[in-house]
Amino acid sequence: MRAIVVTKQGSPVAPNVRFVTDWPEPAAPGPGQALVSTLATAFNQMDLWVGRGVPGLALTYPRISGCDACGKVTAVGEGVDKAWIGRRVIVNAATRVPPRVAPDDPPASTLAPEYQLIGEHHHGMFAERFVVPAANLAAVNDDADPAAAAAFGLCALTAWSMIVTKGQLRPGQTVLITGIGGGVATSALAIARHFACPVAVTSRHQWKLDRAKALGAAFTVLDTGQDWSKEVRAWTGKRGVDMAVDSSGKATHLNCIKSLARGGAYVTPGCTSGPDAVTDLARIFWNQLRVLGSTMGSNEEFHEVAALFRDGKLAPVVDEVFKPEDATKAYQRLEAGDQFGKVVVRWS
Repeated sequence: MRAIVVTKQGSPVAPNVRFVTDWPEPAAPGPGQALVSTLATAFNQMDLWVGRGVPGLALTYPRISGCDACGKVTAVGEGVDKAWIGRRVIVNAATRVPPRVAPDDPPASTLAPEYQLIGEHHHGMFAERFVVPAANLAAVNDDADPAAAAAFGLCALTAWSMIVTKGQLRPGQTVLITGIGGGVATSALAIARHFACPVAVTSRHQWKLDRAKALGAAFTVLDTGQDWSKEVRAWTGKRGVDMAVDSSGKATHLNCIKSLARGGAYVTPGCTSGPDAVTDLARIFWNQLRVLGSTMGSNEEFHEVAALFRDGKLAPVVDEVFKPEDATKAYQRLEAGDQFGKVVVRWS
């Protein structure tokens, strides 16, 4: 079958990507699994990490990446409702690792779930067909645009779990989103606007700020390396924002902390500019701030955001759609960081 394959580890990733037509077919779905025929797949930063190598994870090559897809269920394994067959679906790539059971462990009532990621720990969705747990599927409308559906899943789930479930965003609160343009950032903007929240965004590129303004951002900051927290606080009448959504990390963390109102939440799903950020503990304790880490999300959360997609309440931003044969160009666009929204491959 056709597939997009990372042949070896290296940086840049794009030169190591090949489109092939002879990748082995997936095995028949086992108990609890479903076979999906791919309509479209979308890229994430994770796909670059798979190509460069994931610290602490021994990956073998060649391998198929891809953790976002829209497709049609063509077969199911034992124990799966046959009503799934023929349905158009999206996939939650986060599969939960069963918790350990040890006699001397403390209660796990506040323990965060551990996830593995389809497309990272296991072969992914950049192929004509793939097998996944049926519990990780969510149905979309039969007439849903496959490119939009593929672009929606993981980023919307990540943003929802981060700002709604963990951050406890409330309607009308003010939100700051750094580095607008990536999939999680644009999803966070859409979710915040869904809750009627005024949103400020930052970027190093004016054209990305202009695009965000057209999508509903109320305030924009051109990040040239300055202390833009003063601009954000001025926008709020010196009160500060209720939530800062930051996937950049080192380059933006301190400005986010300084931008928060008392009781505000700093939420992060990543650190593309580096993990070793400088913070301000005095502000954190004196202003009673919340610092929250988040990664991906549960199947229950996935079904919540999928319901909003089906009803037309949330939609992703699609940057550019490529053919599978042009996979190298798609990787090049992602690596350049020039996209606004999601890069997608359309399979049929």
